Amino acid sequence: MANALLSIQIIPKVDDQDLYSYVDEAIAVIEATNVKYSVHPLETTMEGELSELLQIVKKMNEKMSSLGAPSVISQVKIAYRPEGITMDELVEKYE
Repeated sequence: MANALLSIQIIPKVDDQDLYSYVDEAIAVIEATNVKYSVHPLETTMEGELSELLQIVKKMNEKMSSLGAPSVISQVKIAYRPEGITMDELVEKYE
């Protein structure tokens, strides 16, 4: 069972380029993994083991750099519960 939820907003510094194409590439990094995720207007939330999620964040930043972004800001929120946590349990009363 997942022990963490991690939400990330990744903001690559790019001049006069389509920022959304970079965001699409960042999401593609997540898609290439086995983690459950959900895309929202201002951030993407992933569910999994904390160590794995942090490695994905690292890969996302490295991807932005490989695409030519000279710097990247990653705003990250983490909910950690060793006994387990899911996105569904946090939002079920709203759906």
